[in-house]
Amino acid sequence: MPKYFEGKEESNRPCAALREDLKQCLLESPCVKIDKKTPRECLQPNTRIDQDCRELSQAFFECKRSLLDMRTRFRGRKTQY
Repeated sequence: MPKYFEGKEESNRPCAALREDLKQCLLESPCVKIDKKTPRECLQPNTRIDQDCRELSQAFFECKRSLLDMRTRFRGRKTQY
């Protein structure tokens, strides 16, 4: 279920909702606010981000990976949520 993406216009890009949710979650994490790291640095292992952000990161990875999977030619792209 999209948490941060609600109320925004839909994008034609694949995985756009997950990307937006992950971006907002990382920007609100203690890693960015307190430690003053970039969101990219916060995605590294052993950093202080919420479990929700970790799960969004994994879901975004799975969505992007499904774009390259040749089996999706027959099955169709996975839904975003």
